[in-house]
Amino acid sequence: MVDFAGWWMPVQYSSIVEEHLAARQAVGMFDVSHMGRLAIEGPASHDWLESLLTRRVSDIAVGQARYTLVTSDEGPDGLTILDDALVTREADAADGTPRFSMVVNASNRDRVVAWLRSRLPAAGVAFADRTTDTAMIAVQGPLAVATVCVLCGDDDAGRISGLGNYRATRAFVAGQPAAVSRTGYTGEDGVEVVVPAAAAEDVWQAIHDAGVPRGLKPCGLGARDTLRLEAGMPLYGHELTAASDPFAIGLGLAVNLDEPSGGPRRFPGREALARLKAAGPGRVRVGLAFDSKRAAREGSPVVASGREVGTVTSGSLAPSLGHAVAMALVDGDAAAAGTALDVLIRDTPQAATVVPLPFFKRPRPRT
Repeated sequence: MVDFAGWWMPVQYSSIVEEHLAARQAVGMFDVSHMGRLAIEGPASHDWLESLLTRRVSDIAVGQARYTLVTSDEGPDGLTILDDALVTREADAADGTPRFSMVVNASNRDRVVAWLRSRLPAAGVAFADRTTDTAMIAVQGPLAVATVCVLCGDDDAGRISGLGNYRATRAFVAGQPAAVSRTGYTGEDGVEVVVPAAAAEDVWQAIHDAGVPRGLKPCGLGARDTLRLEAGMPLYGHELTAASDPFAIGLGLAVNLDEPSGGPRRFPGREALARLKAAGPGRVRVGLAFDSKRAAREGSPVVASGREVGTVTSGSLAPSLGHAVAMALVDGDAAAAGTALDVLIRDTPQAATVVPLPFFKRPRPRT
């Protein structure tokens, strides 16, 4: 157990490799209650979010989730990336009032909440931090959805099993009201379940008991990190930072500079992002595969012919692959797949090859 952004969190329950493989092969279960959970509603909430997020919400459907960045126009060159986030359009209130939820990183929650509150209009938007009122459980793996569905009535189980990726619904899970989304941070199929905090232990235990016969293992922060690394997913503070160029690190999909009609959108940092896109990337994010199990760590230099061409942002043994992998930011002339590079691990060169991301992609069911 370790302190993580003010939360007492498990690094591992058994072994990182065992937990990782359970999520790849059966079911992994993660307590992700440290993630910030924000609620936004009101007649002006739609337009307010549209004016603040890098991703369009003007066409987001009820029950749809979108990955976005939260940016400010402060800092060098008029841009600071405060966080990446997942915004979901909830079902409208009974009177038709739009409602949204947003999930942000634990380490950035305080500053994102402060930033959003500082931009609230005088009326029309109700904003609340629901993090401590709720709990969030990620159930991931090829048997994850089936595990959760056995704890639901037929109608709720049908809605959950029928969810597409980045879709969400309300349901009762283990007898408790829950928000369920087909999302995750592992590269696997699965769901994330948000329930009232008072019900967290009961719901956790029910999912655990339903999943153990299917091979479920509780998973800690260690397996969460190796799974997301294999899946090529960026982590704030590593691949993504306050000063990142989203287009260089493969997050251009999270930035909608223009309206569908062609006119510019208006959100904090938009002009700085437009300049970055026009200038083109400097260093870009790539995958590196090693022949050995020796892992490079954040900050390890990447070298080509004795010249430093980049820096590792994340690295680890990839349990699904049996060798070490890393993500790095490297110069454009060293970024082509198949390029042979060296990574200095404790000043010792370790051979690596540039490979496409993600390192691991789950098999798709045959149709």
